[in-house]
Amino acid sequence: MPEQTPQSDTRARPLDLQPPPMGRIELKVNGTTHTLVVDLRTTLLDALREHLGLTGSKKGCDHGQCGACTVLVNGMRITSCLSFAAMHEGDEITTIEGLGQPGHLHPMQAAFIEHDGFQCGYCTPGQICSAVGMLDEYQMGWPSHVTPDVSATQPALTDGEIRERMSGNLCRCAAYPNILAAIRDAGGVA
Repeated sequence: MPEQTPQSDTRARPLDLQPPPMGRIELKVNGTTHTLVVDLRTTLLDALREHLGLTGSKKGCDHGQCGACTVLVNGMRITSCLSFAAMHEGDEITTIEGLGQPGHLHPMQAAFIEHDGFQCGYCTPGQICSAVGMLDEYQMGWPSHVTPDVSATQPALTDGEIRERMSGNLCRCAAYPNILAAIRDAGGVA
């Protein structure tokens, strides 16, 4: 007679619900320090949108693949949906709302308007923040995956370079030619 294995208990068990781990954090966003009490698992994107009311950065894929949530942290572009807010205490966070103001737009914002670099506008805040960060990376001499000579101090900012450097930002409306024109204009690329 074969040996019998005990049956697993398939009855539903009550969940042991614990409150989320809460903490007090300070975020410096667009030049203003904000004190928040949040679940420590809160993403930077959710802190910006849900706790600070800065809804310019969008939640597109929530997996860091579309770039709609791109913001600048200490001048570097990041996908804010993949970063915990608590990791950014002491950092300078800049959202689309902090780049420029009506009547005094950031040059990249003005270029997007001039070149009609948006259609539905959903990806536009992330595109603009990413483009600003990308141009700063370029000015620092960072190569991309398509840079032919990575030892060059200042690689040529060709259309191919711009496309590669912006490849983490998707536009479902396919406004890419106008986005490229706006970046070339704002970046002073002939």
